Amino acid sequence: MRKRIYGIETEYGMLIKNTDFKMSPVDVAARIKNHIFSRDLGVLDLHYRANDEPPGNGGFLKNGGRIYLDMGHLEYASPECSNLVDLITFDRAGDMLIQDALQALGYDQDVAIIKNNVDLETNATFGCHENYLVSRSFPFENREKLKILASFLSTRQIFCGAGRIGACNPHPFRDWDGYTQDDEETAGVNFQISQRADHIPNETYRWVQYNRAIVNTRDEPLSDPSKYRRIHLLVGDSNMSEYSTALKMGTTALMMEMIEMGVDKNEWILDNTVDSMRSISRDPEFKWEILLANGRPTTAMELQWDILTTAKKHLTDFNQETNWILDVWESVLTDLAKGPEAVLGRVDWASKLWMITEFMKAENLDWKDPWIKSQDLEFHNLNKEDGLFWGLEETGDAFRKTSDEAVNHAKTHPPRGTRADGRGELVKSLMNSQAAYLIDWIGFRLNKDEPFLMLDPFVSYKAEIKEYLKGMNPEERADEEHFLR
Repeated sequence: MRKRIYGIETEYGMLIKNTDFKMSPVDVAARIKNHIFSRDLGVLDLHYRANDEPPGNGGFLKNGGRIYLDMGHLEYASPECSNLVDLITFDRAGDMLIQDALQALGYDQDVAIIKNNVDLETNATFGCHENYLVSRSFPFENREKLKILASFLSTRQIFCGAGRIGACNPHPFRDWDGYTQDDEETAGVNFQISQRADHIPNETYRWVQYNRAIVNTRDEPLSDPSKYRRIHLLVGDSNMSEYSTALKMGTTALMMEMIEMGVDKNEWILDNTVDSMRSISRDPEFKWEILLANGRPTTAMELQWDILTTAKKHLTDFNQETNWILDVWESVLTDLAKGPEAVLGRVDWASKLWMITEFMKAENLDWKDPWIKSQDLEFHNLNKEDGLFWGLEETGDAFRKTSDEAVNHAKTHPPRGTRADGRGELVKSLMNSQAAYLIDWIGFRLNKDEPFLMLDPFVSYKAEIKEYLKGMNPEERADEEHFLR
């Protein structure tokens, strides 16, 4: 597999546990964001990024990533990472930065930060966005290729879904406050393997906010547009398991590699990817039966095996990371056939299902008991004292791809090998400066009309930025009126 750049954007849910707590989730989110930047972990924006992102709404961190408020949600965007170990490390570093701030503010007994994708009361949904850099020659205008990618994404949920209780049928007003539904189809769904499956109504679509699609076709490369394209996916669930996150991102990168190589197969195209995704997620027997566009019935498991076999044929021994992805892909498909307990600690939906069913047996509860909804949410609680997932790591049942020491380091240090390294150097330098600044993913501007561009995400730019900063007087206050005009 050729060099890639990975990134994850996570929108966090928030649960007010104490009815006497006076602040709203939006207020708490703002205070967490402000606390993080008050602790010299980053610099807040001085300018509007968009109509709904005024100055101070968010900013870049010393680790090269970004924390901001998005429609009331806290959101963390990881820095650009060139390998899966870095990606998993910096993804979790964002989780911990936010949880640390909640505890430092003294709110952790009243508020929980939930790394999931759906409000189980209102069925409002919030996302986990995956980013993959591909070459500009990636056949993104080829509809058949997008259908192949969509077929992979619809079926990969069998090993990277986060699971949820209940269901929500697509509805144009399903995310509006006050919208409720009570129909027989959703009432019969006790548990499903994906949180996002119910909320993706299209196979492909450009705009993401109110018309989500399996494949987002918006062209926003955040790099040199003549060389690169960024594939921005919002179909996946937020994962607690490092193993599941790495498998989700790694297998998807290999799928894109096969498409770029031209070794993918039209036989993988599904008859209806949206309906298949929903039926796979809701199948209580985990048979995951689907129909291919050529009329042949198959299963999500069989399709994934065929894709894996092709990947092994063309990508084995490309590098160590590729071999790891192929090995764990094969391992999890093999063990999934044995039942959910065989992938405990590696697949989030299976771990959650096991925990919930064991709890139901112990307490003699059924699926409709409100306590079960609470257990579902607690699986995603970032507080290691309360979150149910963390028990799997304590017992060694959950696979780690990083370490606590590496995560702590990643809170304040950027990854090497990408432009995030240079951006982190810039942010660190601005901590004690009076300079006006404008920072974005593709560059920055300091007290000058000419921007410093960082169009190649594979280049650190650290040495160049250090040299550039030598001419800046940190005590000189910039003419912000001139700068921001």
